[in-house]
Amino acid sequence: MFGGSPKFDFADKTACINQHIAYMLNRTQSMFRWKGLPDTIPERSLELFLQTNGNVCFYKYNGELYVFTGGMGGEPDVYYMPTVYTIANPALKISKSLKIGTECVVMPNDSLYLGLIPMFSRYASGMTENELSMKLAIINSRIIDIISAPDDRTRESAEKFLSDIDNGKPGVIAENAFLDGIRAQPYGTTANSNALTNLIEMEQYLKASWFNELGLNANYNMKRESLNSSESQMNNDALLPLVDDMLKCRELAIEKVNKMFGTEISVSLASSWEDNEQEIELEHEKISGQPETKGGETENYEQE
Repeated sequence: MFGGSPKFDFADKTACINQHIAYMLNRTQSMFRWKGLPDTIPERSLELFLQTNGNVCFYKYNGELYVFTGGMGGEPDVYYMPTVYTIANPALKISKSLKIGTECVVMPNDSLYLGLIPMFSRYASGMTENELSMKLAIINSRIIDIISAPDDRTRESAEKFLSDIDNGKPGVIAENAFLDGIRAQPYGTTANSNALTNLIEMEQYLKASWFNELGLNANYNMKRESLNSSESQMNNDALLPLVDDMLKCRELAIEKVNKMFGTEISVSLASSWEDNEQEIELEHEKISGQPETKGGETENYEQE
């Protein structure tokens, strides 16, 4: 029905980490809204290359504008930045070293050309380890007592007793030897319960921190009580710096692309990121009592 076994293997850490990363990349595909892209540059491919590779190269080949991933090198410029971008694309049968700024435009995902994979890997690894621990804690919570038996006959009687209880039948003890031989030791149910609660809190903390770094407000309140407005505002202030940096890098590069190749491409925040930015700006306006412009400066209005 599902094209494979529906059972999820928490012990396969590599598969779990990759799945967490893939699902988060699905979300971040909605981070930006592109307009004016040529048909040769799908928005999905552009953002996926930027977020996973850390940068892309805009280059016109055979009269069509494409984006490529590759390696940067050449003699560094005065600010120690690479001057050559090397691309290879089997589908287009192209392999070239391009002069950055003259033949092509490089667009970084962020100021340090990191992309999102290093951050995604960190959080995905932590969540995978935590989920594996949660699985073990859940299994251990099923164990109320550890039962021991001195011989095979008593063990078989104990197994039948537990089986009858599990099947909804009344458990019947036929011999006194069973009561005399069986031993049951409590298995620290309270400790397991506390461990599971801590693991659930860690899961929520990792998820909230991951979303916060990406500019999505997912509060995790360690105090287990309501946040006041100032605390909420502090969280809002930490949301957008990375997203703003990513948007700025795209905007600066797209200006160069439009100038070099005569395009009219534009980019802006989209989906929840756009909503969050508007909400945060409104919150700042309420606190300052003055409307805020995009650059962070307030507008002055004079009454006539």
